[in-house]
Amino acid sequence: MNRQPPFPALRLCRTLAVLALAGMAAACAGTAKKAEDPNPPVSEIYNRAVDALESNQYITAAELFDDVERQHPYSVWATKAQLMAGFAHYQASKYDDAIIAVERFIQLHPGNRDIAYAYYLKAISYYEQITDVARDQLVTQKAMASLAELLRRFPHSKFARDVTLKLDLTRDHLAGKEMSIGRFYLRKRHYLAAINRFRRVIDDYQTTSHVPEALHRLAEAYSALGIKNEAQKVTAVLGHNYPGNEWYVDSYGLVAGVEMRKEKETEKEKEKKGFLVRAWDWIF
Repeated sequence: MNRQPPFPALRLCRTLAVLALAGMAAACAGTAKKAEDPNPPVSEIYNRAVDALESNQYITAAELFDDVERQHPYSVWATKAQLMAGFAHYQASKYDDAIIAVERFIQLHPGNRDIAYAYYLKAISYYEQITDVARDQLVTQKAMASLAELLRRFPHSKFARDVTLKLDLTRDHLAGKEMSIGRFYLRKRHYLAAINRFRRVIDDYQTTSHVPEALHRLAEAYSALGIKNEAQKVTAVLGHNYPGNEWYVDSYGLVAGVEMRKEKETEKEKEKKGFLVRAWDWIF
């Protein structure tokens, strides 16, 4: 899948750092500690984590953000550090770790101002793990569920447009998996199993690009079983919803008992031949 970076969380974490440092300036004045201090102040750990993140040292950043929460669990820094640890893991392509961190944030801080972003980060961490249709699609199903949950909870968030696009692509991907299995059954002449797969595409993924082919494959399977009336019904549905589509041309030829594509090629050849004859006559 094409990787898109999530919402720029760096701006959020740096803002928090500046505000907190301003509030602690008086208390910290004159008490600066050495770099090798085994117990550095929370502000120092947090800003080291931010620096590591900005330097693309994502694993180091995640570890430092975890240190913030572990060493100062009740500080103003800890809540943001939980979310930033998930972001750092995501940037390092450690998607499972990112999901764990974000789910913990969601559980502990359901009313946080950044909760929509947390759901978004969880969803795209699943989305980035989607594999080709030849493999198991469990993670794709989780991605679709997470994207749908985000859209349901925050329909007007700044992430809604991107989530809607990703959700459509995820559905199309799952439909492609069903089509792949259905074609396999069709080649093996397991027609009932193939019909079930193609029906699932039509019923569960009816807005995807795979529906015209699914209808055509259904016509193929019904024709192979000798159920001509069902093949005709499916072809009629295909023609009504996708007039002029190439899959409809194939289905019509199938139920009519003619090879439409060859006929179309023959007509083109005749037209081309007629043009050449006319051109020859005009020249000579």
